[in-house]
Amino acid sequence: MSRLLPALALLLAGCAGAESARVAGGERPSIVSLNPCTDAVLAEVTAPGQLLAISHYSKDPRSSSMDPGMAARFAATGGTVEEVLALDPDLVVAGSFLAPATRAALEDFGVEVATFDIARDVASSEAQVRDLAALAGDPEAGEALVAQIEHALSEAAPATGEPVEILLWQPGGIVAGEQELVSDLLRRTGFANVAPRRGLGQADYVALEEVVATPPRVLLVAGGEVGQRHPVLDRLPQMRREAFDTSLLYCGGPTIIRAAERLAEIREDAA
Repeated sequence: MSRLLPALALLLAGCAGAESARVAGGERPSIVSLNPCTDAVLAEVTAPGQLLAISHYSKDPRSSSMDPGMAARFAATGGTVEEVLALDPDLVVAGSFLAPATRAALEDFGVEVATFDIARDVASSEAQVRDLAALAGDPEAGEALVAQIEHALSEAAPATGEPVEILLWQPGGIVAGEQELVSDLLRRTGFANVAPRRGLGQADYVALEEVVATPPRVLLVAGGEVGQRHPVLDRLPQMRREAFDTSLLYCGGPTIIRAAERLAEIREDAA
């Protein structure tokens, strides 16, 4: 790394005098995002040209929470210090697991770094939207996105009826814990997560045999393992099986809107 720093310094000096993708007038910071969840929010609250790059995760359907068309509008980075510095951002936004050495190297070059934890419920996700919009220099864009989220949740909330029992079967055959964003969304859209009632916590494994022995009213399948596709699941008349895209599982922000719409559709079919 020490040999690279002088070369990077020369590269950045050359970039400083060139035309960049920063917003005209420099009133808002240019940003590179290294986290798929912040990618999705920043794509909504930044001005054209302000978001210089998103994480490579958002270009991969297996890990992205963004619409492929939206992700295609942005360059991507693998998150190395060299790649980020070549983009010459004012601000880097990352998850809380950003390597300390990476953060220190970026800050040594005068790049501001902001990190965000995983949002565990709707309220914390909306707080992150507001924080990211403020960092981007457009708090009003954050409020507009929060308003869209609240509207989607309001539309998805059931008017009447008891909660529908549901088991969310995620990739790897695991379930979501009660303190996860997707569990909050299930509650808000009229479902009762049966996993805690069965003594299951975050990332506990559920075998096909367990599902067949005590089928829930709705089995929400977000994985592709052999057991999750087994034909026996279609022979349980008291259970409805529904698919749930993995892109809706992990991130908040605009992802909440699509997740709420899908869950409302599933609940209506199960009523």
